[in-house]
Amino acid sequence: MNRRFLALFGTCSLLLALAAQVRAADNYGIDPMHSGVNFKISHIGLSWIHGRFNSYSGTFFIDPDDAGKCTFELKINADSIDTNNKQRDGHLRSPDFFNVKQFPTITFESTGVKAIKDGYEVTGNLTMHGVTKPVTFALGGGKKAEFPPGSGSSRTGFSTELIIKRSDFGVGLEKFAGALGEDVHVAISFEGVQKK
Repeated sequence: MNRRFLALFGTCSLLLALAAQVRAADNYGIDPMHSGVNFKISHIGLSWIHGRFNSYSGTFFIDPDDAGKCTFELKINADSIDTNNKQRDGHLRSPDFFNVKQFPTITFESTGVKAIKDGYEVTGNLTMHGVTKPVTFALGGGKKAEFPPGSGSSRTGFSTELIIKRSDFGVGLEKFAGALGEDVHVAISFEGVQKK
């Protein structure tokens, strides 16, 4: 009887330990209401043109015990570009720039994640304008919070800033090389809701 009890106790302990490991790793869906995909680019070296994308979605998986198991994915609707000027936005959607009819989405999928101070170093593939290039950036954040309070909805958030070169993706190079800067400064901040 004692042996059976010990065996049963050991099995239960193992199952509880495995369950705890499963609970420790969380899946999240990006909440667009509390996130942002913004950018700025130099105009003839005199000023900055600011813009954003209004429609995007994404998911990420966090394993606090093993950064190598973390993943991040983001999908942006290129047609949702918004620089606060309808005429310019229409031009940006045209074949001169993003050519949104042929290339409707901008996507990022991580291929490797490393733990760093206050966050992660994320490497992955960025696909834009039909071109895929590897990018690496520091992703800061990771604190957890319940929102709305008392709802039982667990959230976490991250942010990053990186520079993308237009020449890497062939966006607006031939006609507008002198008018627009080569570097596009991108700022992304996103809040994720834990999936149940």
